[in-house]
Amino acid sequence: MSRMLGTVSMGVRAPIIREGDDLAQIVTSCVQDAVKNGEITVRDRDVLCMTEAIVARAQGNYASVDNIADDVRAKLGGETIGVIFPILSRNRFAICLRGIAKGCKKIVLMLSYPADEVGNHLIDWDVMDKHGVDPYRDVLTEKQYREYFGYVKHPFTGVDYVEYYSNLIREMGADVEVIFANDPRAILNYTKNVLTCDIHTRFRTKRLLSAAGAECVLGLDEIMTSPVNGSGYNDRYGLLGSNKATENTVKLFPRDCQALVEDIQARMLASTGKHVEVMVYGDGAFKDPVGKIWELADPVVSPAYTAGLEGTPNELKLKYLADNDFAGLSGKALQDAIKAKISAKDGSSLVGQMAAQGTTPRRITDLIGSLCDLTSGSGDKGTPIVYIQGYFDNYTAE
Repeated sequence: MSRMLGTVSMGVRAPIIREGDDLAQIVTSCVQDAVKNGEITVRDRDVLCMTEAIVARAQGNYASVDNIADDVRAKLGGETIGVIFPILSRNRFAICLRGIAKGCKKIVLMLSYPADEVGNHLIDWDVMDKHGVDPYRDVLTEKQYREYFGYVKHPFTGVDYVEYYSNLIREMGADVEVIFANDPRAILNYTKNVLTCDIHTRFRTKRLLSAAGAECVLGLDEIMTSPVNGSGYNDRYGLLGSNKATENTVKLFPRDCQALVEDIQARMLASTGKHVEVMVYGDGAFKDPVGKIWELADPVVSPAYTAGLEGTPNELKLKYLADNDFAGLSGKALQDAIKAKISAKDGSSLVGQMAAQGTTPRRITDLIGSLCDLTSGSGDKGTPIVYIQGYFDNYTAE
């Protein structure tokens, strides 16, 4: 076995990206500089990834509180709005909420409990059980919530999100009433105009509300879907996937990325002669076992990728082969037998075969996006580009 390394994920440093920058040229140049420095040797089926943040920054895809307020007012009438199932995040939702509040007279804020959609907890399960609260049935007022659970602060941020969101709404000149429920239809006892802020369950939520008699039901994916007074926009995801940029603006999820990844792929082929796959990634799709937070607050892990990244892994479980098919072999004989088994794969799906049992049943882009998110981090590493080698190799690769 001449080659000892399998998959390698490398963060590539890049300059700070500004609106109007030629991102295809910058990303390609950064990788080419790493090649010149001897840090990367480009191979066919390497994967070149860039975070969605630098794509949106280069696009200038931003919206202000006033832009959001104007869109909310135009689409939801500007009176009382039920704002339901937001995630608990200063980065992800607070600025959006300011815009929503500025676009109406009153918000009935309905929070899911004991946690939001991505695992940020408002209350502890044990305390909830102690008070006999049934999260599947009970609708709590803010007074009841305080009587049962007090003034709970998030363990990582130190923020009482009930108080924080209420104050944000009042600061924008709107009245606020807070309730707690997990059935979206509970909001219809307060208002028939609803903005649902959940991410991955939004289609079911809209369906239930519409069937129950809501007059106007929109999701965050339907706010900022076109320019408002020259703003940025996302025609597919609206405000979903947005992040705080300043106290008055959000950076929207990038749009129209497909041409970008294909351009970079073509540039890499022209400069290296190698076929490199390219993708844009956002949040990874994994859950923290301690904080219980599911990382995926973006609507998708990857908004754009080249064709070679489509699909799911089609792999054999080596330990299954070693313990079953070739239990009587060891050493080189075992290695050769496993290599022969892998080489015999003909490209047809291995789903349902025992030898594939336990392999990760997820999309390739979700797996690679999670690897990228963990590699680049969200702080000061300065590596918004991730270069991955050996991802499509197997035990037979030399």
